[in-house]
Amino acid sequence: VQLVESGGGSVPPGGSLRLSCKASERIYSSNVMAWFRQAPGKGREFVSRIRWGTRAVYYSDSVKGRFTISKDGAENTVSLQMNSLTPEDTAVYYCAIGRDASTIPREYDALGQGTQVTVSS
Repeated sequence: VQLVESGGGSVPPGGSLRLSCKASERIYSSNVMAWFRQAPGKGREFVSRIRWGTRAVYYSDSVKGRFTISKDGAENTVSLQMNSLTPEDTAVYYCAIGRDASTIPREYDALGQGTQVTVSS
C-alpha cells in the first residue's frame, strides 16, 4: 500500500494546519492508521493513531487537546487537524498503516514520504 501525505506548510505560532493521508488501497477495519513526526536532529515521534473500524483514537501527551485525528472511509483517507501550533511542532509528519495499536514506527507496515510542517514567526 502507498501512503501520500498532503497539507503541510508554514504557519505562525498559534496557527492551524490540516494534514491528509490517502492510501492507495482499501483500509480495513482491523487496520490502525497513525501519524508520526520527526524534527531535525531527533528521532521519529508518535503523534496519534486511530483504529479504522472502531474509530478508537490515542494521542501523545504533547499534542493531546490540540490535534484531532479522523477518518474518511469512503476516501481511504486519514486526517490530522492541528490547532494551536507551536515552534516545537515543527517537523516532517508521516502517516503509517499497521495492524497493531502501537506507538513504535517500525511496528507499522508502511509509512508515507512525509510532509513538512514549519511553525515560525
